[in-house]
Amino acid sequence: MDATKVDVPEELDENFKKFLTSKGLRVTNQRLAIFSAAFTCENHFTAEDLLDSARKLDDSVSRATVYRALPLLTQSGLIREVDVGKDYKYYAANKDAKTFQAQVICEDCDTIFEIDAPFMEWYGKTVAEKLGLTTVGQRLQVITKCHKSGSCKNIAAK
Repeated sequence: MDATKVDVPEELDENFKKFLTSKGLRVTNQRLAIFSAAFTCENHFTAEDLLDSARKLDDSVSRATVYRALPLLTQSGLIREVDVGKDYKYYAANKDAKTFQAQVICEDCDTIFEIDAPFMEWYGKTVAEKLGLTTVGQRLQVITKCHKSGSCKNIAAK
């Protein structure tokens, strides 16, 4: 399947292509398939999830290409890395977030919810300025349990 046929806003597609070019990298069908798969994921995803999705768009996508593309996607700002304290990372496309997003993470079923937390931007900036520093990143995570009852999956489906 041609990766360019996936429903990704043209502006984001062009931004990714410009980013690759600015880094001296080629715009390949595999990279475009990985970008399209990442951007069209509804939920948080792992590198392995991304590999599966990208291969549906272009069966020539390799695991190595996915792992090399993830840092490029995060550097471009088109996706973000979510560290939930496991030996692997989750990722999410930066789609419509207008404010700081906090993560509520269920450690029983690995469901991740994104919750608007606009106060965090103010808080981070205020604390850094008091110390004469500049904020370059911050995160807020709340760890929860559903005791594998499936309640998180039901909430996430709403």
